Amino acid sequence: MPAVRAYVGLGSNRDNPERQVSHAFTELTKLPHTRLIKHSRLYLSAPLGPAGQPDYVNAVALLETALSAKDLLKQLLEIEHRHGRIRTGEQWGPRTLDLDLLLYGDLHYADPSLTVPHPRLHERAFVLYPLAELDPGLQIPGKGTLQELIKHCPKQKLTPLPISL
Repeated sequence: MPAVRAYVGLGSNRDNPERQVSHAFTELTKLPHTRLIKHSRLYLSAPLGPAGQPDYVNAVALLETALSAKDLLKQLLEIEHRHGRIRTGEQWGPRTLDLDLLLYGDLHYADPSLTVPHPRLHERAFVLYPLAELDPGLQIPGKGTLQELIKHCPKQKLTPLPISL
């Protein structure tokens, strides 16, 4: 299978979120038939879900992979599990690590286990701005240009974190 460029959203708001996301970057480098090309800086964002939870640390990673979209998703879920993520069905609640397959080449696909492009990608500043950092000219299949999506994205608190060495 030829290599495909895939974008993965990372987020955490529990158990040292910066460390969770940084460790997840390292784990992405170890995925089979996959190469981490680059990742955005870390951003602090207000949670979208239930009130009273801490802010999130978010980022986006660009991968080149020969895994199928479903196999890549399976690998991402395994990384989440190793970070203590337990999927309870609660939407937008606090979590140690959340890995979302945002884009997989120009694939436009939906079934109960996977939808790409991610169905709410265009509504989330914490996804759009890190994506723009990686590829400002990106076209989002079925949605348009990244720059147009940013112009119409709902305002959300988003703060770049200092780059740590």
